[in-house]
Amino acid sequence: MASKQDLSLFQVSGEPYDIGYRLGELARPVFTGYMEQSSAWQAVRHWRGAPFVQQLREAAQTHFPALLVELEGMAAGLGWSAEDIFLWNCRGELIHNAPDGCTTLAAVAGHARFIAHNEDGDPFLRERCSLVEVQPAGKPGFVSFYYPGSLPGHTFAANRAGLVQAINNLRIRLPAAGVPRMILARAVLDAGSLDEGLHILRDTPAASGFHHTLGCAGDERLLSVEASAQRCSVQEVSAIAGHANHLIHPGCEAESQIVTDSSRDRQTRVEHLLPRLASPITPARLLDVLQDRAPAGLPICRDDPLDPDDENTLATALFEIGRADVSMKVYRHGQCAFDTVIASVPSAQHRV
Repeated sequence: MASKQDLSLFQVSGEPYDIGYRLGELARPVFTGYMEQSSAWQAVRHWRGAPFVQQLREAAQTHFPALLVELEGMAAGLGWSAEDIFLWNCRGELIHNAPDGCTTLAAVAGHARFIAHNEDGDPFLRERCSLVEVQPAGKPGFVSFYYPGSLPGHTFAANRAGLVQAINNLRIRLPAAGVPRMILARAVLDAGSLDEGLHILRDTPAASGFHHTLGCAGDERLLSVEASAQRCSVQEVSAIAGHANHLIHPGCEAESQIVTDSSRDRQTRVEHLLPRLASPITPARLLDVLQDRAPAGLPICRDDPLDPDDENTLATALFEIGRADVSMKVYRHGQCAFDTVIASVPSAQHRV
């Protein structure tokens, strides 16, 4: 995998505990400062010892025990308790209004397929996130944007089976005793195909919810998936679509959620801009949409330190999904900081 990079890429491999430990080590220099200023952590830590947290742990243990081990290794690498790191990775279930935003576009132009994504998060993390290349034993392996102390997978990533995933936060009011959404999103990165990723989302009981935009090299489909505690809604993108941070698929009205002003404004703005894109759809035009600063309302590109959701755009990703590989570019401050092509490797060839 040849790449151009100004954004740091760290390589991590091995058994789950080893991977988690190294991820924790990478995050250790900034993690305590991050937590000390985080209002989300101040709220999440009050859940220590709660029966619901134990139910979340039991569901994770039942379905993805290796990822719990990965979290335990991460805690050791960070020098934090395993209980607290598990809590932090359940923040979407525990406080419902976690400060993780994002806007995602999916587009089909002839044989070309694109996923473009703004990763919005805590402004403290500007310049403090990285990219990780993770190679679990016996799994495809993946390249992902990495928040310090959070399992890779809840941001944007591509794996060596050609699967691309971009995640949007959903603020679900009524979580259930299922698998925490960050563990579920990480599990999708171990999938060997688009159908396998869908199987994970459809057949695993979810504790809250994420929106997953999914595509895969060699597969013509681009999918918008709202996977929540109540339902898993899958829509195929036939031309172009966008998604912010609330449920929008038909039938979502039955599920209680928080829709922030920013999410509503960004969804409205995306739906205004996308039909006006000139044909053919190009990467530059998709990036222009993600860099949009609306003439009214709250913008798609977020750099206001007083953002009402306490989120800023930390990076922008552009994936072009081909027949046998995935082009992955990551932008910061409007400049390309990472550029690589990830070849799709048949599942039988994944390293053990």
